[in-house]
Amino acid sequence: MRQWLKSIRKGYGKKLVSIHAWNAWIVVILAVSGLMLIGGFWRETLGIGRVWLKWLHIAVGLAMLAPVVYYLFLASKHWKQLRNKPWQKANTLLVLALLIGWLLSGLVLWQFRLAGPRWSNAALLIHDLLTWVGLPYIIYHSITRTRWLKDPARRTIQTNEAPAHIPGVQHAANSVPVSDKPDIGNTPAAISSSARVESDDSRTSASKLEKPQPVYTRRAFIRSAVGVGLAVTLGPTFVSWIGKNLKFDNSIDSMLENDPNQMIPLPQPSSGSSPPIGGGAEGHFRVYTVTPIPSFSNANWSFRMDGLVERAQIWNWEQFVKLSRTVQISDFHCVTGWSVYKNTWEGIPLKYFLDKAGVKPGAHSVKFYSGDGVYTDAITMEQAQMHDIMVAVMHDGKPIPADLGGPVRLIIPQMYAYKSVKWLNRIEIIDSEHIGYWEERGYDKDAWLPGASQRYPNTSRS
Repeated sequence: MRQWLKSIRKGYGKKLVSIHAWNAWIVVILAVSGLMLIGGFWRETLGIGRVWLKWLHIAVGLAMLAPVVYYLFLASKHWKQLRNKPWQKANTLLVLALLIGWLLSGLVLWQFRLAGPRWSNAALLIHDLLTWVGLPYIIYHSITRTRWLKDPARRTIQTNEAPAHIPGVQHAANSVPVSDKPDIGNTPAAISSSARVESDDSRTSASKLEKPQPVYTRRAFIRSAVGVGLAVTLGPTFVSWIGKNLKFDNSIDSMLENDPNQMIPLPQPSSGSSPPIGGGAEGHFRVYTVTPIPSFSNANWSFRMDGLVERAQIWNWEQFVKLSRTVQISDFHCVTGWSVYKNTWEGIPLKYFLDKAGVKPGAHSVKFYSGDGVYTDAITMEQAQMHDIMVAVMHDGKPIPADLGGPVRLIIPQMYAYKSVKWLNRIEIIDSEHIGYWEERGYDKDAWLPGASQRYPNTSRS
């Protein structure tokens, strides 16, 4: 075992350079792919490629384990090099903590169905926090340390025997050549002269090592430029993330203040919604869209119920807000790993629309259309019998803003949120299966949550 470790550590300095270089590339790939996965533009542009990008992100994230484990075999030697260098030790521990934190939180997000919503919600927050705090730092660290470690003097383990490490310095006794023939160079005078010369060289080399360095070197300037560039590039996105996750100007009220929808009259909450009987939602919504957020007014909004029905229906806004509504409390879970708990939704049960229109024989699925003109999804007729499926118009006693899918959105509490179509404006009964927007791009056709009561469609989990 000891011999094996010795062989692993051989060429320690060059291996440390390689670890930093590989780690830099891994982090860059993870950063680019991660930003593309959450970007609205890329969600639409990539199509099915987004699924492959997600698996690339997961595979590269798992590959990060390799340099971390490999470094652990070199850690003891590295730690000796960092003796009496507390700041560099702290830097090493920080980088390891970031890498391990990314790995663990990423594993939970990868297996979010097994982990459950509360664990995955916490893992997503940690993953994001480590990304925005650690990403600029770790890229900066990997780039600058790779250049720094290419200097062989940086990779040596310093000891207190300083003269032995000064290039060109030899002991006088060792500099005396052995020869059977008389040589003027071997005379005591010559030996004394040689010793004096080497002693002078020793003092000269030592003085070079002790020569004061510039306060701000070219290398320091490059490091600072890289740091400033990363801060300028990623800083605004980080500030935006902080604002959203710490709820700076991210409340429903602030969304409603800037809501582009102009619906008159506004829906009025029932006694169960205001104050919300759920006590108020816990958590915050992340705004994901595949198109720019649309806006609506009385002039361009209507709600239709058609397809394989006895009586097709259409409502304008004034008629729609007069429909009888019910209230439910339910959790909201996104397939990307975040959740909002104890939402108080007010709206019209889906079963009302099915009964009002009268479903014809041969109906297979209920198809839902988004007002963005792109997004659709569907559930089977059997699934549509769940009592907690709601066409919602209010959240926690307030109108639903456009950012969250208002003025009307679908809520299916027992399924992941990609089934809960935003900006809902049409329901169609069809005689075949429909593959929804994200199902076409690799998502599960049935988006059941772990533990959902889908085998008992007439039960409510409100």
